[in-house]
Amino acid sequence: MLTLRYVRFPATTSKPGAPIVYLAGGPGGSGIETAKHRRFPLFMAMRQFGDVIALDQRGTGASDDTPVCKASKTPSESQALTDQAFAAAYRAAALECAAFWKARGVDLRGYNTNESVRDLDALRRHLGAGKITLWGISYGTHLALAALKSMSPHLDRVVIASVEGLDQTVKLPARTDAYFDRLQAAVDTNPEAQAAYPDIKALIARVHGALQAKPVMLHLKDANGKDAAVLLQRRTLQMIEAGAISDPEGAVQMLAVYRAADAGNYQPIAGIMQKYFSPGAPLEMQAMPLAMDVASGIDEKRLALVEQQARTALLGDLLNFPMPQLGGVLPQLDLGDAFRTAPHSHVPTLLLSGTLDGRTYPDSHREATAGLDHLQAITVVNAGHNLFMATPQVTTAIERFMRGEPAASTQIIAPLPDFKPVLPPSKK
Repeated sequence: MLTLRYVRFPATTSKPGAPIVYLAGGPGGSGIETAKHRRFPLFMAMRQFGDVIALDQRGTGASDDTPVCKASKTPSESQALTDQAFAAAYRAAALECAAFWKARGVDLRGYNTNESVRDLDALRRHLGAGKITLWGISYGTHLALAALKSMSPHLDRVVIASVEGLDQTVKLPARTDAYFDRLQAAVDTNPEAQAAYPDIKALIARVHGALQAKPVMLHLKDANGKDAAVLLQRRTLQMIEAGAISDPEGAVQMLAVYRAADAGNYQPIAGIMQKYFSPGAPLEMQAMPLAMDVASGIDEKRLALVEQQARTALLGDLLNFPMPQLGGVLPQLDLGDAFRTAPHSHVPTLLLSGTLDGRTYPDSHREATAGLDHLQAITVVNAGHNLFMATPQVTTAIERFMRGEPAASTQIIAPLPDFKPVLPPSKK
């Protein structure tokens, strides 16, 4: 048995509609923690339509009773490893952690999107509601799409942003490359930024090529404040870039990193690594994120396409690491191809897509929601993956949808960050 926890923000209207359940991204994000920070005003705004439920999905936040696994063997930080060797080490760690959790009574088969859909229906009954409204982002939309397949009669409305389709746990590398074209177009709107970054894709490719030919040894501080040698490989930078490009602000930072590295200055990337990386620390894994991604999986046809595109793509197949690298490592978890089919539903649904989302992409959003025949789609120009707070107009659009009104426009324009570099590329 699992205990699921949530925070309820009571409706501010005398005639509340269906409870609104927030579905965090990740997988692994906490709805309760999300409500405490930047999106708090949106949680409050949604109360005019019904009780707002900040849910911690099974295995996350206050609903997580699984121990963290610290793998006994961690890939070398100071010696060069091929991508294949690095993936093999990660797969070995995943198998070790699966055994660790099993020995402690954790059944990884309980951590998949279908089980979380059943949780949503259990939550609905617990709240005494005939229907609930789902409001999700990123992985939360993956869960919402799965819910549309099996509990549509119990769903009032659905609001989804930065959609991850049921067959899109692993994104197509060619679409990541297309994102960089959109980023270039945004950069080109600023003459100084355009002069600094005339060809983003060429810049990234040059830096990756240089690191592939000759990795760079950096010196970071470990948890005890001692110097530790860490080898910066092409793969390391690709993985950092994959996380940073979610939003335009991260892309700005990484452009400066690549510009500096192209001039032989690796201090900016060392500073980023020091902030998020502790040399010598064991490789840690959490049960829910690992099991959820492996369970959603990837079919053979899409995997072949990903592998083909990854050979020439700027980030290879590292955008969603550790998938597809962990594909097949725990075959008993995979939900199968039937799970990965897109939903067909009449439930009113609002889709929000950011043009500068570096994690999920507008073309993919449309494919994932093609079977929803009561869909209202709004493109948020210049917004990234975390688009809810990109502009107050997003809140207004959600409010109109919740009132059953047509969209004022199919497009919202958010402000762009300043792409102009503030520092020279190399140290003087």
